[in-house]
Amino acid sequence: MKKIKVVQFGLGPIGIESLKLAAEQTWLEVIGGVDIDPAKTGKTLGELTGVAALGTASVYPSLGALFAAVGRPDVVLHTAGSSAAASFSQMKPALELGISVASTCEELIFPALKTPDLAKEYDALCQRSGARIAGTGVNPGFVMDILPICLTGVSREVKSIYVERVVNASTRRQPLQAKIGSGQDPDDFRRKFAAGQAGHAGFQQSVALLAHSMGWKLDEIRETCEPVVASSRVVTKFFDVAPGRSLGIHQKCIGISGGETKIKLDLQMYLDASLPHDAIVIKGRPDLNLVLNGGVAGDDATVAALINIVPRLLAAVPGVRLMTELAVPAWRNPVA
Repeated sequence: MKKIKVVQFGLGPIGIESLKLAAEQTWLEVIGGVDIDPAKTGKTLGELTGVAALGTASVYPSLGALFAAVGRPDVVLHTAGSSAAASFSQMKPALELGISVASTCEELIFPALKTPDLAKEYDALCQRSGARIAGTGVNPGFVMDILPICLTGVSREVKSIYVERVVNASTRRQPLQAKIGSGQDPDDFRRKFAAGQAGHAGFQQSVALLAHSMGWKLDEIRETCEPVVASSRVVTKFFDVAPGRSLGIHQKCIGISGGETKIKLDLQMYLDASLPHDAIVIKGRPDLNLVLNGGVAGDDATVAALINIVPRLLAAVPGVRLMTELAVPAWRNPVA
């Protein structure tokens, strides 16, 4: 079987883990990486990851430089931001050449919500070139949208969908602990959230994808976020949080249709959160109630979602694709 050639765009913590997992797949061939950090440019992926199998692949400052040096891959693995607009722009050189993109960009889960014109523009570009681009991940991308959508496959009627996610952020990477406001003044965090500079990205897109899949026309999407404040000192590998400072977030998002709350997402992500879990409650026929004790570990599983989507992405119709338009995601034997 011919190997699928991939490159990694973005060499932060998630990008590095993506490379490590990709290197374990005998059906993938990693031919290079891209990062704007001059300290990484010119190094080998083996040096950055410690994986000997990636030793000969290098880091380039741009997709153009990589394509000129090693040729075109089949897929770009993109882990470099949350904005759909920025991600489309970053990936334009690949999409114009017919190279497909699997991304962890949160807003790409449903890009038409915030960037409808760009979504149409890039969908047309992909259809002309034969490329595909789709967003995936754990949240958004699975726990609070794709998994409940899959559960409704046995429903005769769905009246409402509720998803609750409690995450112990002490086990997560430093950028995520920082993003949820660890150690910050609670009022400062509130101001940042109001300005769109803090909180969990992609929440509204998950609500929009759920509504789209259910065929519900939403009148309004409301999102709120409050800091979880420490009552005692909490210390992690990256932060030392004093009492009265923020430990993380309690973020909610609802979708309203016809005056009724049809969708409610509730995310509690903070340091030392107790009893982490993911829960889905679907009211309808039948009523469905699913609990994943311990929850889905975001960092580890996000990388798996990115790798697992690759063959399904290449089999999809060209365009800006939603996860619901691809074949059901599944693990693939790495040595198959």
